Amino acid sequence: METVSKDFSTRTAAVNPVLTRLLDRETVDTWCERIVLGLTLLVLVYSPLATGSVRPQDFVPIEWLTLAILMVWAIRFIVNPKHRLLWPWVCWPVLLFMGYAVFRHSNAEIEYVARQELIRILVYGFLFFAILHNLHRLETTHIVAMTLLGLGTLMAMYAISQVITGSDRVWHFARPEIYHGRGSGTFINPNNLAAYLGTLAPFGLAYALTSRQHYVGKILCGYASLVIFTGFVSTFSRYGWLASGISIVVFFVILLRNRDYRLQGLLTLGAFLAVIVVFAVLARPGRGQTGILTRAAELEDVRFKVWPAATAIWKENMLLGAGPGHFDHRFRQHRPATLQARPDRVHNDYLNTLADWGIVGGVFLFGTLAIFATEAFRSWRYVKRAPNDLSTKRSNKSAFVLGGSLGLLAFLIYSIFDFNMHVPANAILAVTLAALVAGHFRFASEGYWHTVRWPLRIPVALVLGAGIFFLTKLALTHAAEAKWISRAAGATVNSSSYVAALEKAFEADPKNFDTAYSIGEALRLQSWQGQEGFRDLASDAIEWFQRAAKLNPYDPYPLMRQGMCLHWLGIHEPAAPLFEKALSLDPDSYYTHAHLGWHYMQKKDWEKAKECFEKSLALNKTHNPIATAYLKIVEQKLAQPDA
Repeated sequence: METVSKDFSTRTAAVNPVLTRLLDRETVDTWCERIVLGLTLLVLVYSPLATGSVRPQDFVPIEWLTLAILMVWAIRFIVNPKHRLLWPWVCWPVLLFMGYAVFRHSNAEIEYVARQELIRILVYGFLFFAILHNLHRLETTHIVAMTLLGLGTLMAMYAISQVITGSDRVWHFARPEIYHGRGSGTFINPNNLAAYLGTLAPFGLAYALTSRQHYVGKILCGYASLVIFTGFVSTFSRYGWLASGISIVVFFVILLRNRDYRLQGLLTLGAFLAVIVVFAVLARPGRGQTGILTRAAELEDVRFKVWPAATAIWKENMLLGAGPGHFDHRFRQHRPATLQARPDRVHNDYLNTLADWGIVGGVFLFGTLAIFATEAFRSWRYVKRAPNDLSTKRSNKSAFVLGGSLGLLAFLIYSIFDFNMHVPANAILAVTLAALVAGHFRFASEGYWHTVRWPLRIPVALVLGAGIFFLTKLALTHAAEAKWISRAAGATVNSSSYVAALEKAFEADPKNFDTAYSIGEALRLQSWQGQEGFRDLASDAIEWFQRAAKLNPYDPYPLMRQGMCLHWLGIHEPAAPLFEKALSLDPDSYYTHAHLGWHYMQKKDWEKAKECFEKSLALNKTHNPIATAYLKIVEQKLAQPDA
């Protein structure tokens, strides 16, 4: 028995140090920090590789990863009573904007689109705070920096290969033909890649030329910078070139002022100019076709037609704006006759903010930018190792602040001409750089540190708890809906399985007007086959269209489809108000006028039908099959009324 007791005591003594080490608060806290780092890197890598995560189903994993980050961060507060908050002044407008987003969602006219915007605002905001407070150490900052540069290099290589081979594929997706000859990497739109790589270009330069890495690290960073710049140029995005060009010029101006950097700076500048010359030759017009830049200009200059409509929407509700994500749905009433496409966004993040969020949202946005810029300038002299310049001793801190700040400058300039903050991968990149640069503000003041003890733990616990609760609720709804929408996308369009999957999606989220409309349209097309039960199918379609119109009162399509179903059932008079209301919602749309002409054909009012079809063709002559086909029938009817 004594031998057994001694063996048991020996084993217990050997295990106890291990258990003690595992249960040690500092060890748990360290592992939590590493887990946050790993989850953040997953978000940074996944978001651009999933074609920018612009599709709702691609954004769902980012929601869950952000939720996991918040949970691990909450554990750090629980296990470490001395856990400190890093709270520079820029945190206040960010937090206030998140609160304002919750308020505007609660009273938005179109709840579904407002909720989608709210989810993204909360995800970006919580990522900003989590990265700022958990990844501010120099070692973790360096890991994030190297990951971004490595990822940017691979994406740039992919873009360059698309230009060289003439490929229009992104993974298994086919890009629109209008992007042929331009590099887009893992994004569909080359402009989105231009914003991503343009943000990383000055960041990589700063690490390659001004950091205190070993020569191997500097060479790798220099190579990455050159490849990233080449991939950026391959996008042929004119305003991307302008934005990043300004930030790179500022970088070289700062660099060439110091003698120790002049030779390196001039050699790097020469390499960049050589890349520009090569791609300028590729952009020239070829045989029988316009040049790449000319085609890009024709596509991108559409944005200037959108801005007046956005201004008009903002003026209707200057203080609070139209509502989160509402611009695209309010645009139809202010559509210029020369723009028949759906813009989706304003193609100007600042004007988009005013249109959706009003003056209040604009104050939070510009306040955040002003405070961030002020604190970046203030902290600059504290992150340099030398008192006056960069020449004596190089610093990774100064390299990160310089490169990150200039990368954000390029991002902000390009946001004048595009909607970068509405492309999740680009927004997450900007938020990450902003949080890590803001983490360096701590070198300017010790007052930014706050130990989380009572009573400070109460508001922190409330904010974190509320964030975890709301993100969990929103993510569950979003994930369930995305699952059924993906199944519907894999089914035969308008089949019974397609409708069944969409009905499950609508059951998961009964606020999605697009799902209701798609169900109604599928039932309408089934009814129009004229088989047995077609009347019941048309009646069911009308009910779904009514739901869609109620959920989104600014969408003319459900109204027109209701009218078409009524005509199909032989009920003509009630259809007229529906088509007239649809026209009031989108008065300068070729599509609306074409359907109005079809409506008059059902009533045998050939003169009005002809007038509507001619108006439709005046708005769009090239891609207008409805007006083109039916106008011929109407003209024949007018020429031979007895036929």
